[in-house]
Amino acid sequence: MKNLYVFILFAAVSALSSCSEFLDKKPLDAISGSDYWKTPTDLEMYVNQYYTVFPNETRNDYTLLEGNSDNLVLSSFNATLAGTRVVPASGGSWSSAWAQIRSVNYFLENYKTVNGAKNLWEHYVGEAYFFRAYFYFGLLRDFGAVPWINKPLKDDDAGLYTARDPRNVVADSIIADLDRAIGKMKGKETATPFRLNRQIAQLFKSRVCLFEGTWEKYHAGTTFGVSGSDGKKYLELAKEAAGQLIAGDLYRIHIGSDPKTNYYYFFGQKDYSANPEVLLWKKWDNSLGLVRWAPSIWGNDMGITGELVNSYLCTDGLPIAKSKLYEGDGTLARVVKNRDPRLAQSIWVPGDAVNILGSGDTTKFVRADIHQTGSYRCVTGYQLKKYSNAWGDNLKANYYQSEIGSIIFRYAEALLNFAEAKAELGELTQADVDVTINKLRDRVGMPHLVLTNITPDPNWTYPALSPVINEVRRERRVELAFEGLRLYDLMRWRAHESITGKRPAGAKFVQADYPEMVVGTHVFVDQKGYIDAYQKALPNGYGFKPGRDYLNPIPGVELTLNDQYTQNPDWE
Repeated sequence: MKNLYVFILFAAVSALSSCSEFLDKKPLDAISGSDYWKTPTDLEMYVNQYYTVFPNETRNDYTLLEGNSDNLVLSSFNATLAGTRVVPASGGSWSSAWAQIRSVNYFLENYKTVNGAKNLWEHYVGEAYFFRAYFYFGLLRDFGAVPWINKPLKDDDAGLYTARDPRNVVADSIIADLDRAIGKMKGKETATPFRLNRQIAQLFKSRVCLFEGTWEKYHAGTTFGVSGSDGKKYLELAKEAAGQLIAGDLYRIHIGSDPKTNYYYFFGQKDYSANPEVLLWKKWDNSLGLVRWAPSIWGNDMGITGELVNSYLCTDGLPIAKSKLYEGDGTLARVVKNRDPRLAQSIWVPGDAVNILGSGDTTKFVRADIHQTGSYRCVTGYQLKKYSNAWGDNLKANYYQSEIGSIIFRYAEALLNFAEAKAELGELTQADVDVTINKLRDRVGMPHLVLTNITPDPNWTYPALSPVINEVRRERRVELAFEGLRLYDLMRWRAHESITGKRPAGAKFVQADYPEMVVGTHVFVDQKGYIDAYQKALPNGYGFKPGRDYLNPIPGVELTLNDQYTQNPDWE
């Protein structure tokens, strides 16, 4: 770690200073206590660099769209799910995280020399604690136990060669940082727009605690678990953090005017400043050359899985295996008919308006782009609609450039975190469901989840678990689809049985819709006629190795530089 744990200062500098003012400054990579750490603005400028780490662009970040999960398929299979990864020599998220942590530690060592009233600068200290927790959570989630380092180390510091701290020690330290952030940051009412606030830290704390609580619960007794822990402590903390955010009554689910479009419109807005559901978002501005690449009608060399599509309930609240309203999946129109409206608002269906530029100037969706090539291709026949916007006011230059805002944190996650934590603790009540899951269902006009009237689903993904947990997980999957959390849900639930040995199927292939395509040459289908994108590449299905692939391998150079490290299980 020694050669990687370096000080990277000011990766991103605020553009508020004029060019002359910037040129008069001393080199930013040579900041010393004598010429910095004087004003609250110094602290603000320093923490600004970390805002670039939030995922917000869907063009090439397929992890944000969940191309690394069972929700989405890319033209090339995901190496984690396929079990084909090898130990890297160096680099990766391991290196970048340590560099960021070193940078935050430098801030926390120096900020106390700042002049001015505490209320003018304490918020930025809270932001620094948030970001250290954010970077450490990424390491814990991906690599497991790591050393907890809370001060900037020099090249010859013995701390560079320490062993890993126990997993729960790292988790507790992350939570302690988030508690500091919650105590120091301003609340939504007084915080500056586009900056972190106390409520965002509460939401993130609930995410961290839910992850660790379920990880320790479902990995108990395995090499990835924590001896003597069933995760209950963290589930209680997750419930508490999400509950505090809910009780604060500062956010609510954005409803809209029509259940048939509410969900779709929510993800296609240009400005979320007044949206009651969004805690943090990124603004795009074409006049500044900042344009987001929204999927629109383009296939983007990916496609939604049939498994995800099949998880959406029918409009009577029943699963497709039990509902008389289900009309099958012979065509895209039949797939979405009588289904949870979020389905038709997440995938393109023939007749959907793709681009509305004015009266009489509307492009409509005709068929999924499985016949296309390259970045225009849809891999499964279920084409992603979420995040698009058909209205010309948000489209710039062409169908796939837009100013649609990027949502980074939203209130719906807090509701789902609260419901899941209570379900895992065996405490979920109907009153809890009514203020969480049923609020989400109200947006799209779906029947409420009634705990005493859950219809058994023969296709539940987790049949060994309770009906309540299965339905809470279903709701999470549907509501948060393509928002970057699915892989980590599978990891914390130890859900390899839903992955290993399976290939993701797509839509039913209708030859009449694609007369130019030859099965076995241009498209592959399984014995039931569903598009089978990995039929040749993964004939035996995903090869995810449950004794190894729940954690990433530590880069080889780190084991050479620090003999206190041991490699993660089965990566030797």
